[in-house]
Amino acid sequence: MLRHPNRIYRLQGATNFRDLGGYAGLEGRPVRWRRLFRSDHLGGLTADDHASLAKLGLNWSFDFRGNSERAATPYQLPGVVQHSLAIEPTVVQRMEAMEAAGRELTEAIVVELMNDLYRSLVNDQASRFAQFFEHLLRAEGPLVFHCTAGKDRTGVAAALVLLALGVSRDQIMQDYLLTNELLERPMHFGSPVPSDALAVLWRVQKSYLDTALQTIDADHGGVDSYLRHLGLTRAELDTLADKYLES
Repeated sequence: MLRHPNRIYRLQGATNFRDLGGYAGLEGRPVRWRRLFRSDHLGGLTADDHASLAKLGLNWSFDFRGNSERAATPYQLPGVVQHSLAIEPTVVQRMEAMEAAGRELTEAIVVELMNDLYRSLVNDQASRFAQFFEHLLRAEGPLVFHCTAGKDRTGVAAALVLLALGVSRDQIMQDYLLTNELLERPMHFGSPVPSDALAVLWRVQKSYLDTALQTIDADHGGVDSYLRHLGLTRAELDTLADKYLES
């Protein structure tokens, strides 16, 4: 199911656009196809990409990029209502500050920074994910959510949605790791950070999402408790299942 031929969309201006449909959720009910899409940023779409995406009938776009990221690569999709759910980036900024201070950036340090990010996403960005779920409950028709690379902020958002729909952690992890097969690193990424450290940054690792899941378990008492922390009631979880799982 992970490599279902309809899961991955080959676009010229976005390389990490994919469908979350087909994963087995509550009571074995699969996630509906053509309802939930995740992606990297959509600011580089070509005319052909726009034509391809128009066939999906997207109604909504939820953008987790920070303010400067959105300003640098804005986009418009005809008929699609955009909502900003800004989570400002921190890892590259911390890496550049460390580099400027003369600290050697090793692969281990970058991995540590990424794990810190995933803990922060769970604990410090809960209000953003709560807003995201509010939109999911109200949205009608297909939608896409994304950040810049579609791997970290988007990866946690996708994991939370799939957890709320009852998808297993194993399948969620496999979906998360698909980014490493799809995402193409930009040819020109201006940064003083060493290339080997950036190479770690532009990939995902199992340990990152494991850190987020362990934080949910350790700091919030598990998924059900964390979803309640986001404000989701049992009735709202049932509504999500009805909207995004097959009957």
